[in-house]
Amino acid sequence: MLIHPQFDPVAIQLGPLAIHWYGLMYLVGFGLFLWLGHVRIKQRPDCGWNGKDLDDFLTWAVLGVIVGGRLGEVLFYQPGYYLAHPAEILMVWKGGMSFHGGFLGVLAAMLLFARKKGVSFWQISDFVAPLVPTGLAAGRIGNFINGELWGRIASHDLPWAMIFPHVDAMPRHPSQLYQAALEGLALFVILWLFSARRRPLGQVSAVFLIGYGSFRFIAEFFRTPDAGIFGQSDIISMGQWLSVPMIVAGLALYRWAARHDTAPA
Repeated sequence: MLIHPQFDPVAIQLGPLAIHWYGLMYLVGFGLFLWLGHVRIKQRPDCGWNGKDLDDFLTWAVLGVIVGGRLGEVLFYQPGYYLAHPAEILMVWKGGMSFHGGFLGVLAAMLLFARKKGVSFWQISDFVAPLVPTGLAAGRIGNFINGELWGRIASHDLPWAMIFPHVDAMPRHPSQLYQAALEGLALFVILWLFSARRRPLGQVSAVFLIGYGSFRFIAEFFRTPDAGIFGQSDIISMGQWLSVPMIVAGLALYRWAARHDTAPA
């Protein structure tokens, strides 16, 4: 049976300066965003973006991810804990970032950026959506390195079942890697191929919402559920509660986009 390697969360120690793996994974995600964005601009010169736009938007997006992700963790998942330990809200290097909170933060960044450029919000979101999943995969790998967000107890016969010694001696699903594969790699392939040709405005964003929401809902069945603001449940987790509105909104947006195909994606 596999045993989690118990990685040192500090990747590089330079005197008093400690660089954590979790932070490095975020840098990897932002780097992939930039690289893929430049690739897409070359592939789709009619997309309405250029290199400067991409660099400018990344600044807005980084702020949205960090602030939104941390506030999402505080408000959606552990409000009681952070109310009792408010100083730890700023300790992002310890982990604890909510995707759904980060998603809302990036939505705010896209709204502001669209207003600054004087273009449709959907033109911004359709370009950004395919660039996001590789960053999600990097973040989940960071979760795995940290040994956090471990999976539910698995059968002893499961070849890849893994023991997380800091949790207990039971075999568990390495759910962080499941999420990296589904929300990260699989969603990236779907969105990259889907957005390679012209689509109705808003439809690429719709596929992102449907895809992420569905993959996250599935992955939650293998991940130890978080308590969240509704309490802990082994039936419907907090992550699943937050994913359902994404799926519903994505389906509605996809249908709306198909009926209002007036501008290029």
